[in-house]
Amino acid sequence: MATLKDVAERASVSVPTAYHALIGTAEVDAQTRNMVAEAAKALDYQFNITIRDVAAYAGVSVTTVSYVINNNSLIKPATRQRVRDAIRDLDYHPNTTARNLKANETRMIGYAWHVAEDPIRRNPLLDLFLFELAQCAEAHGYHILTFTQSTHGGIKPYEMLINTNRVDGFVLSDVGYDDPRIEYLTERKVPFATYGKANGKWDFPYVDVDGKRGSQLAVEHLITRGHERIGLISWPPGFRIGDIRTKGYREAMQQAGLPVDENWIGYSANTMDHAADVTQKILASKPRPTAIVCANDIMAFGAKRYIDSIGLEIGIDVALTGYDDTPVAEMIGLTSIRQPIAAITNIVIDLLMAEINHLRPAEHNIMLDPSLIIRESSATFRRR
Repeated sequence: MATLKDVAERASVSVPTAYHALIGTAEVDAQTRNMVAEAAKALDYQFNITIRDVAAYAGVSVTTVSYVINNNSLIKPATRQRVRDAIRDLDYHPNTTARNLKANETRMIGYAWHVAEDPIRRNPLLDLFLFELAQCAEAHGYHILTFTQSTHGGIKPYEMLINTNRVDGFVLSDVGYDDPRIEYLTERKVPFATYGKANGKWDFPYVDVDGKRGSQLAVEHLITRGHERIGLISWPPGFRIGDIRTKGYREAMQQAGLPVDENWIGYSANTMDHAADVTQKILASKPRPTAIVCANDIMAFGAKRYIDSIGLEIGIDVALTGYDDTPVAEMIGLTSIRQPIAAITNIVIDLLMAEINHLRPAEHNIMLDPSLIIRESSATFRRR
């Protein structure tokens, strides 16, 4: 693997000049920047400052840098200061977890989950996913390092964990169409696997559940219970998971020869309050739906809150289904779509282990089927 020193030698410049050329500082002229960029491209160099780069920059051995990092008293003050200056100038972050140059691994897997729309309420499905993920990782001798990020798809925390060598790879969830995390990790050649696919253009290891089929199962079930006016609450268009589940609803209605009144469709943030407001608008339609399919359980809880507040009976006056089959759904008798979380975590960890060991299997895009769990909220046949 090429180092910054290799790039500098190929471009016939000093290591500091190569560094400043790659980060684009103004003190390096355009011609030099181009030479360094061409050298980096020729060597397939991925910008990642290592202990070897610090040693080359300071003009000392890797061992000397290691001694300075570990506060060894044998190093002369002048040499120590030169190494510290190099660490500062290169913005180098020593490996604070392993400090093991022989093994060069942390046995840690990074995982962040996102509640971008409502940071107060956690996602109960991803809480279960994290629990299963931790158990599965431990069976392979790894542990999960959880972290948060302020915006959906932000790469800053990933960059920090990579630069400090604190994880051996990542598991991603809440994947978007053109998720910048996937693009970033692919470019950096960092091992990762995801719960959720992206845009269909990128080739990376993932396991997903057929969200379109899940919505179809809910609609088909309601039709068998005598419902023809079926509404939907989902995420706004452009949100990948919501788009897929909305498509499943529309296709199931079309296949059954049933009309879709756009007034029966509402788009909600991932909060009960917003879902309750959307339900109010949907049930104000004339004629109003006799059943509502929700893209997740949280939206269904909000719908139930509003339906209860106006004196209608869930399952009798208005049938209701959710998605994700959370523990609360079981407790309140909500029909929901179940995702096989234990199977998902086993597959995603297997895929990640293969990536870490450079053994990607031919079949690394896995799609699983959801299942319908029928409860009181939709079990009753509609009264004519």
